[in-house]
Amino acid sequence: MKRIFSCLTALLLTMFLFAEVHAEPVDWGDKSITVTGMGTANPAMARTQAHASMMARRAAIADAYRQLAEMVQGVQVDAETTVEQMMLTSDIVKTRVSAVIKGAVIVSEGELTGGGYSVTMKLPLFGDNGLSAAVITPPPVIEPFPQPAPEVIPSMPADSQTGDSVGFTVISGGERSPMAAIGGFTGLIIDCRGLNLNPVMSPVIKNVKGVKLYGHENLNYDLVVRDGMVNYANDRGMAGRAGSNPLVIKAKALEDHNANPVVSEEDGSRILIENGATGFLNKTAVVFLY
Repeated sequence: MKRIFSCLTALLLTMFLFAEVHAEPVDWGDKSITVTGMGTANPAMARTQAHASMMARRAAIADAYRQLAEMVQGVQVDAETTVEQMMLTSDIVKTRVSAVIKGAVIVSEGELTGGGYSVTMKLPLFGDNGLSAAVITPPPVIEPFPQPAPEVIPSMPADSQTGDSVGFTVISGGERSPMAAIGGFTGLIIDCRGLNLNPVMSPVIKNVKGVKLYGHENLNYDLVVRDGMVNYANDRGMAGRAGSNPLVIKAKALEDHNANPVVSEEDGSRILIENGATGFLNKTAVVFLY
């Protein structure tokens, strides 16, 4: 009976750990990976109860590191590349990723009822000790944002609060021009809801002609590593990164394994014109709704 109970316990623990490893690896709202490791002590080696607790804690920490290593490998760096693929092709990236995993922070821990120990670890994707510095490569030079297409009349966005049309900007002599910036936009929201967006660490915004409007090559590398390029949110209430008066654009489609939003030429031109006025892209004040 004792042997049957031990086998059942081991099976349940294995099932629990399997579920942990194969869960969604990243909390894209929090921009972090969190795992819970579990461990027990070998009764034959534990001299005292305190010694058993220490052994169980070490086993739980080792289990948490193992889970982090597995989950990190599945993170999408961009539409085409996972961390695992980068580690396979570069020993430098492999060493950096290993160092990042070892720097994961214990956020909670404690003994389990009936024996054993639990340790929860958290690894940030961006910021201090984040994964981004290990896998996002700095561009040789910062590429300028493209210019609005001169043959395309930019779209006129609706007011982000009221939904009413903002209207044309009046320029000198009372003339109205759609090529002039409306101004005052604090950030950009790309609404991808209903399109099955696949979050990645380094996304790209394109227009329907394939012109890249926004990518990490256009941005300050230190800013990308610290804050990431975008926030992913499920509703407007979580889109604070885009500020109090965001330019809201509806994605026409997704490309590159559903990682990169595609907007119309008209909306793309409006994004570039307004960024020229307030620089929200340069500040990475961008949110994807999904």
